Amino acid sequence: MKGIIDRFEGNFAVVELDNGEIIDIERVKIPKEAKEGDVIDIGEEIKVDVEETKRVKDDIEKMVEHMWEE
Repeated sequence: MKGIIDRFEGNFAVVELDNGEIIDIERVKIPKEAKEGDVIDIGEEIKVDVEETKRVKDDIEKMVEHMWEE
């Protein structure tokens, strides 16, 4: 399962899953290098999906560019 870190609140990461559900994950279970906007793979171990994070950020940048062109 994949999710995107929306924000950190205290000892928790607020994560939006691919199905739109919002969950809280204890921050200690998230890799230390993880930050808001990162895509994470959630399984037995939680890992940052660096390639997917880059793809999502690139897609968002393109959408924003197109918004300003109109």
